[in-house]
Amino acid sequence: MTQAPEPSLTTNRTRLPQGLVMLGNILSVLARTPTSLFGLVVIALLVVMAAFAPLIATHDPYIQNLANTLQPPSMAHLFGTDELGRDIFSRLVHGARITLTIIALVSIVVGPIGLLFGTVAGYFGGKIDTVLMRITDIFLSFPSLILSLAFVAALGPSLNNAIIAIALTSWPPIARLARAETLTFRSADYVSAARLQGASSARIIWTSIVPMCLPSVIIRLTLNMATVILTAAGLGFLGLGAQPPLPEWGAMIATGRRYMIDSWWLVTFPGLAILAVSLAFNLLGDGLRDALDPKQMNRR
Repeated sequence: MTQAPEPSLTTNRTRLPQGLVMLGNILSVLARTPTSLFGLVVIALLVVMAAFAPLIATHDPYIQNLANTLQPPSMAHLFGTDELGRDIFSRLVHGARITLTIIALVSIVVGPIGLLFGTVAGYFGGKIDTVLMRITDIFLSFPSLILSLAFVAALGPSLNNAIIAIALTSWPPIARLARAETLTFRSADYVSAARLQGASSARIIWTSIVPMCLPSVIIRLTLNMATVILTAAGLGFLGLGAQPPLPEWGAMIATGRRYMIDSWWLVTFPGLAILAVSLAFNLLGDGLRDALDPKQMNRR
């Protein structure tokens, strides 16, 4: 008699190819749109710069050379030097690590908090929905930068406190989106079947509601990254984010604005870096919306 293959082995063999197929489909959709492809390439370059910053940078970003201050772009210094003689290109490359750290940590905090508030409020409704959404409305009533300034002023100026402040002000849109998605899915047949089988509310939310909300949340998080980058740069520009000598792009613009009339490169290259990365996340978010949302695909 032949033995049937073990279900666990079969599942493990088929799970990985399905994930690769899904990833390939997403990349193919992004590659078909030039704007989405541009965003994907820029973000990939950001990741490479952050990972291999010591190898890509041509100089130490922290070493000062007062005999070489405010030098224009040249072969020796691709993007010129700042008021302390530090190489701007090297500081931009190392600043990619700070930008990527802010993006990653904010996403890790914002995604779960927004999903928790939104799914719980949408699934239970009633007083729980009212209380959670009123808390969300309080955060939404303030501009994100103003609220971030208030949190940083209370916590103290530093990069870590800036990340906490940005995360605390970025989750309400995710919660609103997750709630709207949950209101659509909570009456679905598979949710009713799970409820009839005796599944607890927590299990239904985790296994049936959250997976259905993830695509929309991922798209929203990607689109929000542009706002996160601009908020972090704004806090750095005001001296409330990353502190010197960290090569944060907003802080570089703040220190270079005093010399920008004669030394345009001090603010131009950090500004272009902020513009390129923010635009890339917006374009990538639009591409992910087409790749992950069947409604958008059908419209096309």
